Amino acid sequence: MDYRATIRYARISPTKLRHLADLLRGRPAREGLEALRYLPHRGARMLEKALRSAIANAEEANVRNADALVVRTASVDTGPTLKRIQPHARGMGFMIKKRMSHITVSVSSPE
Repeated sequence: MDYRATIRYARISPTKLRHLADLLRGRPAREGLEALRYLPHRGARMLEKALRSAIANAEEANVRNADALVVRTASVDTGPTLKRIQPHARGMGFMIKKRMSHITVSVSSPE
């Protein structure tokens, strides 16, 4: 059985998070937490929070061996974009896109 955790509308670009999510897939959950703890990226804190929540969801459902959980999926999807305009020369405007992400992490027992 898979246990999921999602963080929606995270104010970080999905492209900054996807290479961090690639580090988690297929790893044991505790090892994934250790890998994220020492990365200096701001997105690593967000993925770490989602992974801790997924582990807590599994423990709440009385999983027998919570230390043996494996990260099945770690996906980062595109959320809505905030559009802002920055003034430019000759009366023009430059579009600033502030992107958001939806983070989903699921863990399950290795079977």
